[in-house]
Amino acid sequence: MSSHQQQQQQLRRSLSRQPLAGRRSAAGSWQRYGHQLSAFVRHNCLTLRLLFDGQFSAAIMVLLLVGEFVLNIYIINRVKYTEIDWSTYVQQVECFVQNGTVNYEQIGGNTGPIVYPAGHLYSYSALYYLTNRGTDIRRCQYIFAAIYLLTLASVFRIYRRMDQMLPPYVFIVMCCTSYRIHSIYVLRLFNDTIAMLLLYIAINFFIDRKWTVGSIFYSLGVSVKMNILLFAPALLLLYIENNSLKNVAKNLGICAIIQLIIGLPFLASHPKAYLIRSFNLGRIFMHKWTVNWRFLPNHLFISPYFHLILLTLHLMTIVLFFKSRYIQCFKRIINVKKLTKTTAANVLTNNHILWTLFIANFIGIAYSRSLHYQFYVWYFHSLPFLLWSTPYSPKTKLCLLGLIEFSWNSYPSTSLSSGILHMVHLILLFGLWRNRSQYDIGSHNNNNTNNNTTKKKIK
Repeated sequence: MSSHQQQQQQLRRSLSRQPLAGRRSAAGSWQRYGHQLSAFVRHNCLTLRLLFDGQFSAAIMVLLLVGEFVLNIYIINRVKYTEIDWSTYVQQVECFVQNGTVNYEQIGGNTGPIVYPAGHLYSYSALYYLTNRGTDIRRCQYIFAAIYLLTLASVFRIYRRMDQMLPPYVFIVMCCTSYRIHSIYVLRLFNDTIAMLLLYIAINFFIDRKWTVGSIFYSLGVSVKMNILLFAPALLLLYIENNSLKNVAKNLGICAIIQLIIGLPFLASHPKAYLIRSFNLGRIFMHKWTVNWRFLPNHLFISPYFHLILLTLHLMTIVLFFKSRYIQCFKRIINVKKLTKTTAANVLTNNHILWTLFIANFIGIAYSRSLHYQFYVWYFHSLPFLLWSTPYSPKTKLCLLGLIEFSWNSYPSTSLSSGILHMVHLILLFGLWRNRSQYDIGSHNNNNTNNNTTKKKIK
C-alpha cells in the first residue's frame, strides 16, 4: 500500500470517529445535566422534602390530625354503622348498673357472657350514660372518633420522641391505608380501642422515664382488655433495667393494686367467677372469625395441643430475643447492691424502650391462637416502627405493609390471606432478629466496658 493510500485511510478513520466522539460527549453532558437536575429537585423541591425529610414530620403529623378529624366526621355521616358488639356491651352494662349483678357468670348479652375485666364495664357504663342509655349511636361514634384522634396524637408523639425520625411519607401511608382501623373505631365501637389508647398514653410516660404514672395507665389498659398483657414481659425487663429494687417493687405493686381496686366489687363477692371470666387464658375462639388460621381445619384450630405449641413458641421466641438482657437482669437481682442503681439507664434510649415493648407485643400476636378483625389495632400503629427497625429496603417495607393491610381487609378471611399474613409476620420477625444487636443492652454494656478499659490503657 502506497503512502498516499495510507494517508487517505487515516483521514477516513479520523472522520468516522468524530461523530461517535461527539455523540459520547453529548450523552455525557445530558447525563450530567440529569444528575444535576435530580439533585436540585431532591434538595430544593418542597414537595419531595415534605415527604422524605424527617424535619417536616411534625408539620405532616399536624396536617394528618386535621385531615383525620374531617375524615372521621365524613365516615360517621356517610358510611352506615354496623352493629356487632355494641348492643352486647350495653346489655352487660345494664346487668351491672341496673340489676346490680356482680357475679361475672350472670353478666352477658346477645353474643355471649362477658369476657373482659371490670375496667371494660366501667368504661362502657360511662358511654352508656353519655349516649342516652346506649340508644344514641351517632353520639357514641363521635366519642370514638375522639378516642381515635387521641390515640393518633399519642402515637405521633411516640414517633416524635424516637432517636431518629422516620420520613414523613411513612405516617401518610399509615393514615391512608387504615381503612380497617377507621372501621374498628367509628363504625364498630370495639373496646380494643380504649385499651390501646391507655396503652399508648402509658408508653408516652415510659419514654419520658415517668415509670409510676406509666404503670397506672398500663394497668388501666389491662383492666379494659387482657391483650395489653402481651407487653408485660418487656415491661418487667424495662422496670428492672431502669429502676432500683424499691422502684421495681413499687411499680409492680401499683399495677396489682389498681387491678384489685377496679375488680373489688366482683372479687369481694364472686372472686373465682371474676378471675376465670375476665382473664380466661383457655378461651376457645370461633373458627369462622379467625384472620390468621383460616387454612387450618376446625378440629386442629381448637385443639389444646395446638394451643400449647403456640404458647411454647411464643415463650421461646421471647427468650431468644431478650436472652442476654434477661441474664443481665438476673445478675442484678442476685446482686441486690446493683439494683440500687440504674446501670442500664445510661445506655437505654427511647428506641430501646419502644423496640422492647413493640417486639414483645408483636411476638405475642404472631403466635396468637386466633386474631379477629378488631385485633388489628393491637399492633397497627407500631408496624412502621417495627418495619423501619429491619434491614430491608424502603420498597420492601412498604410492600410488607401493603400485604399486611391486604390480609386484614380480606373479608371473610381466606386460606390465602391467612397464609400471606403468617408469611409477612415471619419475614418481619426475621428482619427484627437480624437487627436485634442494635437493641441488646448487654452488648452495649460490654462495649462500654471494653471502651472504658481501652481508654484507661491508653492513658
